[in-house]
Amino acid sequence: MRVRTQTDSSGRGLVVHWGQEPFYLDTLLLVLTLAILLFGFVMVTSASLHLGEKMANDSFYFPKRQAFHIFAGLLTGGLMMRVPIYRLEQYAGKLFLAGLLLLVLVLIPGLGKSVNGSIRWLNLFGFRIQVSEVFKLMSFIYISSYITRYSDRVRHSIWGMIIPFGYLSVGAVLLLMEPDFGSTAVIMATSLGMFFLAGARMWQFIVLLGGLGGAAVILVMSASYRLKRVLSFMDPWADPLNSGFQLTQALIAFGRGEWMGVGLGSSVQKLFFLPEAHTDFLFSVIGEELGLAGAASVIIMFTLIVWRAFLIGRLAMMADRPFAGYLAYGIATWFGLQSFINMGVNMGLLPTKGLTLPLMSYGGGSMMVMCAALAILFRIRSESVEYFVGSARARAAWRVS
Repeated sequence: MRVRTQTDSSGRGLVVHWGQEPFYLDTLLLVLTLAILLFGFVMVTSASLHLGEKMANDSFYFPKRQAFHIFAGLLTGGLMMRVPIYRLEQYAGKLFLAGLLLLVLVLIPGLGKSVNGSIRWLNLFGFRIQVSEVFKLMSFIYISSYITRYSDRVRHSIWGMIIPFGYLSVGAVLLLMEPDFGSTAVIMATSLGMFFLAGARMWQFIVLLGGLGGAAVILVMSASYRLKRVLSFMDPWADPLNSGFQLTQALIAFGRGEWMGVGLGSSVQKLFFLPEAHTDFLFSVIGEELGLAGAASVIIMFTLIVWRAFLIGRLAMMADRPFAGYLAYGIATWFGLQSFINMGVNMGLLPTKGLTLPLMSYGGGSMMVMCAALAILFRIRSESVEYFVGSARARAAWRVS
């Protein structure tokens, strides 16, 4: 394998050669990905030193494991970049069925692992995999394939959206049995966004949104813990030591951080006040230790990744690769939505949901899946750029890429 800088008129950026096959790397996306991984590792280390000392008598227990998670994620991403996009399209249906199978397996007593009352994890080959993360990626691959195959039906018939959402509802029911309402909402919302970008008509969205909105209200009202979360979100200070504890502690963290933060490693809220400080509420620790400047930096990096992913999707469309384009749009929407929800929960803008901050929160399964999703983006861009190399349309493509 060798790396060189592309300087001629047919391309730009880094080109990696595996044998005779050139791979056109997106240098900006690569820099952003590595920056977020490094930033996340530093903050997970800061947020978990005291916890490792208490749980395992080793301050670096969680940082060492997170370093291995990042290595596993990069390895997974490297392998995924070798997979041609047409293979994902070819096996989209089978991948979706495999995702449903994982959701079934995690509910089998003895196979699924329960954490904080939710059964969301499978232990495979020494890794604790959160199957909902795997199912998200497989769902978006399937939806991309469906839109590509039935684009006319999607744009002109309500059944073009009802049928795939019927399949997704099977996975949604299994997710809600764990329970995992947050992942269900992300999958449904991202899929809606993909259909919107595919050209589905507005009246179809109104019908489907009405149905999904009604189902969401029923789900919230039918489970006391969900209703309690919504009510505590509306006024966390009404019961700050019980139902509003997580949110009030997160808000205190942001309040202490002010503009520039109290300093890296100097957070007080992470010291057993803020639950899940190294996972779901890592963004609050960032806000406390690095202040508004640190929190804004994270938001900017995620915004740039989402923007880049949408540009890659547009480039794929210009290269006449609709499946790749819709998949890039789906990954962009997924990244943006999950990041927004995690940050919104931390800042009290949304009710509490157990969603990780992509590429930053502690966890092996989420890290591997997110790295795989970004690797797919790298592959989509490389194949799209290769389509334009040497063609008269290259100049217009470079303005997009």
